[in-house]
Amino acid sequence: MGTIIDGARPVPADALVSEIREVAGGSPVVIAFSGGLDSSTVAALARDALGASNVLLVTVNMGDYNYRRGNQIVLEMAEQLGLQQRCLLGQKMQHTVQRGGPACNRCTREIKLGLVKAAARGRLVLTGSNRSDTWGQMGVKVNNGYYAPLLDLDKPQIRSLADALALRIPRIGEHTGREGCKLKHLLKPLINPEYHGRAVAEANEVLLARLREAGFHATLANVKIAGPMRRNIALVNVQPAPPGELLGRIRDDLAALPVIDEVRFIDRPTRLIVKAGPALAGDANGRYWVEHGRLAPDFAHPIEVDWLLSRDGRLHTFHVVDAVALDGTVEATAGFQSFTPEGARR
Repeated sequence: MGTIIDGARPVPADALVSEIREVAGGSPVVIAFSGGLDSSTVAALARDALGASNVLLVTVNMGDYNYRRGNQIVLEMAEQLGLQQRCLLGQKMQHTVQRGGPACNRCTREIKLGLVKAAARGRLVLTGSNRSDTWGQMGVKVNNGYYAPLLDLDKPQIRSLADALALRIPRIGEHTGREGCKLKHLLKPLINPEYHGRAVAEANEVLLARLREAGFHATLANVKIAGPMRRNIALVNVQPAPPGELLGRIRDDLAALPVIDEVRFIDRPTRLIVKAGPALAGDANGRYWVEHGRLAPDFAHPIEVDWLLSRDGRLHTFHVVDAVALDGTVEATAGFQSFTPEGARR
């Protein structure tokens, strides 16, 4: 079996297989499985450590908020790994969790991992947490029925390990580094699933479909939904920037969605106007993480954040109410290539 490189120190993949065998004690385990790099690598290691019959993949499907290609990838990777896979539904729970604003960590804790642990019925749950995510940075390897074999590794090391295991992991097309459910691109509270939820679900499928049809390879592609609660502003992030004709098709198709009120392409450094709930407003570290860890990596250009204290007690996390160009001129705001569809809400 191959090795990965930890700084100057080679780490044999065999060492992780042995560790999993020891921690699991030879008992059957469950993998919290998304079909992505991290969980697929953990699944392959567990299979080699314990045998395929002792490893069950459990996926929490978020319904409309799952990428369609992501659903296909889960099945493809389960087949490639030769492991049984079970699917649980989490969309309704997301509607509750996200009502107070974007809450990815709470979603992971209560829905993705919580549902998997309940389904495991006492079996150890293996996760893909690692140094490249906040769970990996703050957690421990074995805790409360969960085990993270990759906790000491970062993304490049995990990719090397996946290569050593001969894994072929398809991509959704959202991001070359981290991909997940579409709801992470909703930057406001999920009060009305038929308006706010549909906007982020449909807009992101439209964007990826147009890029795929054009044969355009993007390293970053998403539509973030911001704006006041009664107005959905689609902030389109694509790297590298598509040619003008393709931009026009994307703009027209997004604007045609009944739940989208305005389309803006983020084509320059951007200032976000963000309301924060009381707890976040008083937490400088929390605001820093939201700005630099949660928002900035998924924008096509650098961002700055103007934080405003919200007086709405229902807002628990944050709400991006607007985005303006950082050119310092009124005219520059129109440089977002903004397009307001006919009949947009006022």
